[in-house]
Amino acid sequence: MPLKLEFAQKLQLASPSKSWEAIFEYAWDVCSQPLTGKAGAEVTRRDRQIADVDQFLATAGWNLWNQYQTSVSLTSDTLIAWWNQQSSGKAILVLDALSLREVPWILNGAKENGFTVHSAKATGAELPADTTPFAKALGFTQRSSLENNGAGNSHKLTGATTESTDIPWQDCAEIIGSQPDWVFWHHWPDHCLHDHDDPGQGLTTLTQEAQQHLGGEDFWQFVQRLATGRKVIITSDHGYAASGLFPDSNKEQGAYLKKTFKSGRWNSQQNTPGPFVPPIDLAIESPHGMHLFVNGRRKWKSAGGYPTLTHGGLSILEVAVPFIEISKVGK
Repeated sequence: MPLKLEFAQKLQLASPSKSWEAIFEYAWDVCSQPLTGKAGAEVTRRDRQIADVDQFLATAGWNLWNQYQTSVSLTSDTLIAWWNQQSSGKAILVLDALSLREVPWILNGAKENGFTVHSAKATGAELPADTTPFAKALGFTQRSSLENNGAGNSHKLTGATTESTDIPWQDCAEIIGSQPDWVFWHHWPDHCLHDHDDPGQGLTTLTQEAQQHLGGEDFWQFVQRLATGRKVIITSDHGYAASGLFPDSNKEQGAYLKKTFKSGRWNSQQNTPGPFVPPIDLAIESPHGMHLFVNGRRKWKSAGGYPTLTHGGLSILEVAVPFIEISKVGK
């Protein structure tokens, strides 16, 4: 679906901050609507609809990526500000690699289980859109440092009891004690992305798994335990690209991308982008260093096959993540 002329003109004429705000609002509006019909087909349709913005950013609007870090409301900054504004009785649930695609189940599940949704929006991942940069932005050394309340007191979410795990939701609920302030980082769905690498099936089968998890009783009993006496933010460190849906690059570009990025979406060892116009990769400096990123929806032939679900590059559903504040009705 081509990008509407009015929206494209708005993105070209507005300031970088306003352009990114409009892009994130568009992605949220597309992805957050209640699902009707078959979930797999609907999520795929929405993913393809976001492709028009990715196409704009990969061509006429590619320079907006150079303004991303200073123009977007980053998830890490938004979390820290929220944490500092709340009195005791707060929790953050990070679902690793949760994307905007999964928002309908969270919003619907919150309603069905008696939660109040105080706010719901998209915020931005770090660059690179990967786990460790997000952890470091919050003052943790890495995700694993949160295990068994091992994060210490030097991070930016002061006073939090911390946990990081991939155990079942029922077991997660048993971990939550009476401590007033929690940061709980669960590894789902990131830990299973590569379980959905069948060609042409990745997004469909992950959607089925997401529906089972986020629509299930066990997950919401865990959230209930986390929300007892606390306001809760449900968010993510980064999203993911349904790269199995991406078009194949031509021979010349594919050879360059394979050499530079192997089967990945970013490169920390090389800072000089290729000679292509519009650029197919961009060198961007962030607080996490200078990195080279794949620009837009591209895949190429690589050893073992290019993954059908991945992250770390420059596309909207890799960098835009949910930021949803809930509490129990009447709290």
